[in-house]
Amino acid sequence: MISSLPPELNNLLGSPIDDLSDFFEGIDQKKFRAKQLMSWVYDLGIYDFQLMTNFNNSLRDYLEENCTLSFDQPSTLEQSKDGTCKWLIPKDKSQVIETVYIPEENRGTLCISSQIGCLIDCPFCATGHQGFNRNLSTSEIIGQVLVAKQDLKKRFKRDDLVTNVVFMGMGEPLANYTETIKAIKTLNHPNGFNISRRRITVSTSGLVPQLIKLSEQVNVALAVSLHAPNDALRDELVPINRKHPIDELLDACWLYAKKRNLRTVTFEYTMLKGVNDSKSHALELAKLLKNKPAKVNLIPFNSFPGVSYECSTRDKINEFRNILIESGIMTITRKTRGDDIQAACGQLSGLVNNLAKKSLRQKLKRPLN
Repeated sequence: MISSLPPELNNLLGSPIDDLSDFFEGIDQKKFRAKQLMSWVYDLGIYDFQLMTNFNNSLRDYLEENCTLSFDQPSTLEQSKDGTCKWLIPKDKSQVIETVYIPEENRGTLCISSQIGCLIDCPFCATGHQGFNRNLSTSEIIGQVLVAKQDLKKRFKRDDLVTNVVFMGMGEPLANYTETIKAIKTLNHPNGFNISRRRITVSTSGLVPQLIKLSEQVNVALAVSLHAPNDALRDELVPINRKHPIDELLDACWLYAKKRNLRTVTFEYTMLKGVNDSKSHALELAKLLKNKPAKVNLIPFNSFPGVSYECSTRDKINEFRNILIESGIMTITRKTRGDDIQAACGQLSGLVNNLAKKSLRQKLKRPLN
């Protein structure tokens, strides 16, 4: 395993097949070298160029001198009583990103981060409270998958435990658009991780232009952090709504579903006591989504230090769900996993050296033209 290499080296880890093909052509090599490299990395777990025996000596030496396949190793593994695992992966300047694995019967979901911190600034999310530092590179995103797969294989002697990958960790994936797309292509490619497009989910708070662009470039499952049924409330809970209000966001969702032939778009709705959980809120939400390719995922709020919100009662959540179901909208209540190690939805905070001069909430204080 190569580590601690000079930053000027070209990190090829996570690069999609087209980028690798262009790279090899640029150094007077055949395109098929890209598939060979991916096979060494993702099939065989080889990261040392000198061990890639179907490369000639001069190519191996060139790659070793100019490139790397490095990724950071976790400093800590925390395990929940329900089997959920959380890896803390140190980054620059003592910062930490968090990656979570949720085991379930017949599948295992890996929740990966796309940024160090988050600028979206949703007040009920621990990541937003940490501020924002920077985007993660493709190699840092894919590195999280390799960390999880390596550790799970070591402990359980199996290499097939990660079946689903969701971009629901720290950060807004579509705010790191280019690197997210590259990572998706590597996750999906037969010579990469070969994960079906239906088992890769991108979650967004509502960056509409990027969402429309996404519909033209990749075909993955889509989850949208909605959390409110009207603009007045969503302006407060998800500040990007002040720039891209609900009607604009939903139009982009239906466009994505049509272009990519999705059966449903998942709408995530965190249940906040006395804030967004009333019967009238449920009826408003039902009106927005009725007769649309929509599925609602109700998420019991997971508390974290410094937040004043509380989770809705179980009765309130059930009432809310039943109203949506009676309106013909597929609705489930997400089972809370990993909350005892702060790994549940909305609890990932890592360690962030906040470099953002202002939060998104402050930037959007005035109405936009």
